[in-house]
Amino acid sequence: MEFADVVRRRRMVRRFTTDPIPAPLVDTMLAMAQRAPSAGNTGGTHFVVLEGAETARYWDITLPIERRDRFPWPGLLLAPVLVLPCGDQRAYVDRYSEPDKSHSGLGVSADAWTMPYWHVDTAMATMTLLHAAVDAGVGALFFGLFEHEPAVADALGLPTGVRPIGTVALGWPAPGDRPSQSAARGRPPVDDIIHRGRW
Repeated sequence: MEFADVVRRRRMVRRFTTDPIPAPLVDTMLAMAQRAPSAGNTGGTHFVVLEGAETARYWDITLPIERRDRFPWPGLLLAPVLVLPCGDQRAYVDRYSEPDKSHSGLGVSADAWTMPYWHVDTAMATMTLLHAAVDAGVGALFFGLFEHEPAVADALGLPTGVRPIGTVALGWPAPGDRPSQSAARGRPPVDDIIHRGRW
């Protein structure tokens, strides 16, 4: 598939079949995500992958059974794979304390970073994962953890300083998937978002 087609076809899928995604295909998509930019070639993005029955643990924490009858996207809970892209803050501080980067001052502490690149790089890897899914014919949805982050991080054993930026559901799109109400807003005209020379 041409890259322009991948970008145009990318959308958030909220209804999946229960059919599993072959493990080699999941690994291929994650390997593509690893190719995203990484400040200082730190490689501080990690992926926690939940497959099959493992996904139930996630949903039990973030969407307890008593709330599910009001959940507007029940087909989301059928996704056979959930991926939590995580940024490792310590990896960036350690990398930027190495001789070739120490002049930046960013190796002192996480507070030295005016922009937390562990989140930036993880977001770029997540976008690459979403594009890899389109290229593979797999449906994907990125969504936030919000108030559930501490409980999910604890349940999945994430080390201190490693934070998930959200969750990516992966699966085969099911018939009847519908876009969210937000999709009706459309995108702003390109001329409205490009500012040449200055704002």
